[in-house]
Formats: sequence, C-alpha cells, structure tokens
Amino acid sequence: MPLLVTDAVVLHAFDYLETSRILRLATREAGVQSVIARGARRSRSRYGSALDLFAGGIAEIHTKAGRELQTLASFDVTHPRTHLALDLDRFTAASAISELMLRFARDDAHDALFDALIAALERVGDAAPGQATDAALAGAWHLVAELGFAPALDQCASCHAQLGDVEAVRFSHPAGGGLCERCAPLVRATRTLPADAIAVLRHWIAGQPGTLDGDGARRAHQRLLREFLQEHLTDGRPLRAFDVWEREHWGAA
Repeated sequence: MPLLVTDAVVLHAFDYLETSRILRLATREAGVQSVIARGARRSRSRYGSALDLFAGGIAEIHTKAGRELQTLASFDVTHPRTHLALDLDRFTAASAISELMLRFARDDAHDALFDALIAALERVGDAAPGQATDAALAGAWHLVAELGFAPALDQCASCHAQLGDVEAVRFSHPAGGGLCERCAPLVRATRTLPADAIAVLRHWIAGQPGTLDGDGARRAHQRLLREFLQEHLTDGRPLRAFDVWEREHWGAA
C-alpha cells in the first residue's frame, strides 16, 4: 500500500470494536479521508493523545485506491488544541467549522482550503471571551469561499449587474447572493441585508477578521450562514453540530 504523509486535522472520531477508532481527517494532500486507527484505545497506544478532536499534526496513512476506509499508521501531534474543549462557546464553534468541512470538502488536495481550516480553528481558539462566534463565522465564510460557492455581494447574483454602494441589498439563498432592484422582485425567498452586514461578509469571505455589534447581529449572521449552507446541501441531512452551536450559544446567553 502507498504511504501518504500529510498535514492533518481530526474532524470527527468514534470508537470501533474494543480497541480501535475510526476518524475523519482533513488532510492537505488528500482532502477529507476516513481512516481506522487500530489499537488506538489501548493504554499504551502508539498514537498517544494525537487522536483527540481538532488535533493537528503529521499523519501517515496507508492508502489503497477505491477503498473508503484507509489505515492510519501514525499521527505525530503538533497542535493538540485541547483548549477548544475547555470552553463551550469555543467547542461548539469549532465543531460547526469541522462539520462544514465534513459535509462539503472532497477527497482531493486543496492547500488553500486546508489553510483556511487551520486559520479558522486558530482564531476560534484565540478568541477573547464572547468573541468565539465572530471568529467561527469569519472562518466558516472563508471556508465557503475556498470551497467555491461564496455568495455574490458586488454583482447581482441573477443578472450580474454591479450592485454598487447601497444602504441595503436584497439577498437570496437560492439565487446565490445579492440582487439588484430589478431582479429582487422576481426571485423567491429574499431578505434585506444592511450595508454593515454586507461589509463584514466581504471581510470574512476574503479571510479577514471582522467583529459584530451585539448579540442580535451575531444571531442574524448565524441564521444567514445556516440557511445558506442548507440551500447548498444536496443530501437533505441536517447540520447537527451547527444546530448545537446556534442553540447552545443563545441558550447560555
């Protein structure tokens, strides 16, 4: 079997049989991969603490073409990110980021996407108290952009006319972004986004930080992101980690 050596992040993990674990990894060289870590639950496992959620490092994976479950040979952890599990806001935010990768990323190399994932997790981990949601929203929209389906904000998503500097834009999830005054009445399910919301979205899509003014704005942006992601999902399954992130954040407020 060819041996793949690659940067990797643990997105999801669950126990398998008595001693093993199955992981979903985001990798730089091969996109999202499912692997089995044999013996990972033994007290003297060669993996050590490397298989914790959100941990990053160097993975060695035995691969075989056409196989859905590859074999993890080793995982040398360099960024454990254990602090993400110590705070509910950070943990649920990071889980939502991981779910986005699991549901939309493919099994091919994408350096910029992997870098965007690392940046998102680091920003969530470094966020000041109360700012984890802003960091996760920024990271999620940057991932959406690298995945190739960022919303149109500067041009009409329908006719491609320039939107220009306006006080508000009609936004449609099915259309894929902002709409001009001529197209907005012809498209179903639109909502109005004020200029400040459009401005912060532009920053986030470009991979730049941006903060929101108050919990009302955070709630609105979480809802906007969830609805946009659901519009682009094709399998009909709910975004469970995203729902927990949204619900737990406001339940604790």
